[in-house]
Amino acid sequence: MYLRTTRRRNKDGSVVRYYALAENVRHPGKGYVEARVVHNFGRADRLDRAALERLVASIRRVLEGESGGGPAAAEAAGAAGIALEASFGLGVVHVAKALWARLGIGEAIQAELDEKRLTAPHATALLAMVAQRLDRPGSKLACHERWLDRVWLPEARGLGLHQLYRALDLLALHGDAVERAVFWRAADLFKLDVDLVFYDATTAWFETDEEDVAAHEWRGLTFEPLRRRGHSKEGRDHDPQVVIALAVTRDGVPVRSWVFPGATPDVTTVHKIKDDLRAMRLGRVLFVGDAGLYSKANLDELAKGAGRYILAAPIGRVKEIRDEVLSHPGRYADVTPTPRAKEVVLGEGERRRRYVLCLNEEEADRQRRRRAEILEVLEAELASLKADHPKAACRLIASRRFGPYLSRDDGGRPYLDREKVRRAEQLDGKFVLTTNDDTLSVADIALGYKGMWVIESCFRRMKTTGLAVRPMFHWMPHRITAHVRLCVLALMIQRTAEIATGLSWRQLAGTLERLKAVRYTSEGRTIVQATTVGPELADVLGKLEVPAPKAILAVG
Repeated sequence: MYLRTTRRRNKDGSVVRYYALAENVRHPGKGYVEARVVHNFGRADRLDRAALERLVASIRRVLEGESGGGPAAAEAAGAAGIALEASFGLGVVHVAKALWARLGIGEAIQAELDEKRLTAPHATALLAMVAQRLDRPGSKLACHERWLDRVWLPEARGLGLHQLYRALDLLALHGDAVERAVFWRAADLFKLDVDLVFYDATTAWFETDEEDVAAHEWRGLTFEPLRRRGHSKEGRDHDPQVVIALAVTRDGVPVRSWVFPGATPDVTTVHKIKDDLRAMRLGRVLFVGDAGLYSKANLDELAKGAGRYILAAPIGRVKEIRDEVLSHPGRYADVTPTPRAKEVVLGEGERRRRYVLCLNEEEADRQRRRRAEILEVLEAELASLKADHPKAACRLIASRRFGPYLSRDDGGRPYLDREKVRRAEQLDGKFVLTTNDDTLSVADIALGYKGMWVIESCFRRMKTTGLAVRPMFHWMPHRITAHVRLCVLALMIQRTAEIATGLSWRQLAGTLERLKAVRYTSEGRTIVQATTVGPELADVLGKLEVPAPKAILAVG
């Protein structure tokens, strides 16, 4: 580190000198050494000599301490000159702010504020809550009372709790427009393929005994009740819940999100989803969905307007699939990398139905091994079952693990039904897809559906492995909707970072957490300084195209 002098020549021929504290660092991407300014002292003729003298004096004390009294004296001299006050998390917040700006999230929110002529700091409040989701998910109260004091986000330090909630209200009203603007910015940045849209829905439950029965009035608007009991995908049918739907690209970048009442079945959401996606003018969209969407009404709805789809078909529920598709002759063709598939066409003309029967050999082997273990245990259970234990017999038949392979004899006793075992073996590793797009090859259809793991991964991130969409501490419908959209914005930033670096967010967060902001007092002045950016962190920031933070963040 050294005192750097630069010169600038004016038009009149005079020369102006500038002083700066600088250091030589190696550029992580370009490989050569370049000067990085740590602090600017300004023009030489306007220099604050007292500040420079204080810096020299503090350095001299340390050096004299080392020569005059060894490590103990140096430590005493350093302690007398610098007093550490606090450290703050900086890495995750620094990257979140940069990607928030690059994706145009703040710009989209500010556009809504300008249109409504609002001056409240809603954009800053939403940035704080999204960054909290990425760093340490918690309630809005936890964000206000604990998290904001732990990170270096000075623009949000003075926010009140009521301002966080007001910002949520804005997102509830204008979240659709914000999501659209952010998606198209991401599509341009990463040249996303928007021809393939994956759709799925999940449920999120509430720890409350009562479901909502009445509509909620807020600012002259009416919101239908959301917390309703319905079929839970988490096995909690007794708890009120909401249905969260998500549409993503093949890269896992969210296109749109929706929140429906908890009693809404998957099959009734298609009309709304398709209309909203059509309004986004994505072009030729291939809609990919899971078996929960399979119904004649949904197939007709998806096909309207020359719509194209790939849907999984429920094998056990559709008779012609059970009786004809599974037994249809023909060889499977290899589809790289894993599944094998063959085409089955039933009917002619308008009644023509195109199915693709897929077989995953690895999954079939796993299911066979698993069934063999279950049957071994089941036979032991049946052998130990006594005639005077009807409760034990009922327990076996009602079991999800053993029940599918059992039947009752004339005396009501359970026995292992070999025909049920044989039918289960026929389904090992198999799944059936249907489509109305004749331009797609069998391989395109199989691989297109295989990409559904992307949206399943998105739901895992939102629910269990990071963004913590629940527990939800809200009861008003518009706040519940805003909370989900907040999590989707955080998911957008996560996927942006993962696409740019090729690393998972868990790996990225672990690296970013090393970057801290340290506040200390020296010579009567309070300084906030960023810690040194190491090689691994510099590499991550380089891939993200996010500049390292300034060495001196604040001087007071």
